[in-house]
Amino acid sequence: MDTRYIRHARHRARGAIRPAAIAIVAVVAVLAGASWFLIFKPHQDLLDAEAGAHPSTPVTADKVVGPPPANVAAMSTNQLLSEARKAVNEQRLLTPAGNNAFEFYLKVLETQPGNQVASDALRETFPVGANVAEQTINQRDFNEAQRQIDLLAKADPANYTLTILRSKLDAQRKLQDREQQMASDKERQTQLAAQKAAADKADADRQAAEAQQKALAEQQQKAAQARLAQQQQAAAEASRQQQPATAAASSQPTASGGTHGAVLVRNVSPRYPTTAVRSNQEGWVEVTFTVTPEGNVDDVKVVDAEPRHVFDRAAVEAVSRWKYQPATQDGAPIASQDKRRIVFKLN
Repeated sequence: MDTRYIRHARHRARGAIRPAAIAIVAVVAVLAGASWFLIFKPHQDLLDAEAGAHPSTPVTADKVVGPPPANVAAMSTNQLLSEARKAVNEQRLLTPAGNNAFEFYLKVLETQPGNQVASDALRETFPVGANVAEQTINQRDFNEAQRQIDLLAKADPANYTLTILRSKLDAQRKLQDREQQMASDKERQTQLAAQKAAADKADADRQAAEAQQKALAEQQQKAAQARLAQQQQAAAEASRQQQPATAAASSQPTASGGTHGAVLVRNVSPRYPTTAVRSNQEGWVEVTFTVTPEGNVDDVKVVDAEPRHVFDRAAVEAVSRWKYQPATQDGAPIASQDKRRIVFKLN
């Protein structure tokens, strides 16, 4: 065989194998890239999410002061997943609003409903998010707790933990309302007690003032009564001093055989007027009257007085009660006229 033919055949065979090898290498490279994006990268993303959001990871319920709300609508799926992983690592599961892991993952599912990474991450981090919401309830930040519960409900609407959280939130709200009501009632009772104490003190002061005024009035009344008694005693003494002279004058006509004037047999002392006692007034009253045949006093009239109209009534009332032995003429009782001055004098 010709060696030149053999060399040419070999050269043609090597030229045919070279394009096939290049095609095989290209296919392998494409499969490797596809495997990275479809298998290894999602798996790595899941591992990263689990490493940063495992239920055993300690989480505090304090509000995380994080970056401002992100422009979620302008992010791609990869950007959302990247921001979600970052939020998980920084324990921003539910807070702050607009820039937390749950909202990033939920936006991924809104864009790609079948995204396994977001679904698995939400399922794995749900218990930790529920714990965060529970601690927010315990801190009585009820509006924030309600927002977090609503966010959890978007991730897993049928999760029974939501029922427990809502019940706790409602119970804490009612408890706070009761505490506030009790505090309000206590403050109102304190105010009422203070008002009652002030009213009782004012009433006690008023009663004390009334008692003092009553005691003073009684003292004044007793003093006036004592002065009146002294005045009546003085008037009676003056009347007794006048009786002997009257009796002597009346007895003079007796000697003329059964004819004589009226003789006073019962003298009634006048009552000293209270107004005169209080004003410390003295005076006298002259009266005329008729002595009836029966010895009674009738038709008493005031003819003069000093001062006027102060002692008139007391003098008339006293004289009207006097009793006489009537005047007689030839042994027969007759009516007679008499005139007296009644003196009112304070001791």
